[in-house]
Amino acid sequence: MTQDSQQALSRAARAKARRRELLAFFILAFGIWPVVAVGVVGGYGFLVWMYQIVFGPPGPPGG
Repeated sequence: MTQDSQQALSRAARAKARRRELLAFFILAFGIWPVVAVGVVGGYGFLVWMYQIVFGPPGPPGG
């Protein structure tokens, strides 16, 4: 194998790795993390809602 063919192979491998990394980034950035964020916020809201069902809403006690 000559030096030129090794460099071309190396460039092709780098380009393929870059495409895979970009695909992984877009899947994470626009697919998985938004779902995780909605789940975390929704879970927190659910916990607050359950807490208020058990212990009552916040504020001064009713007289």
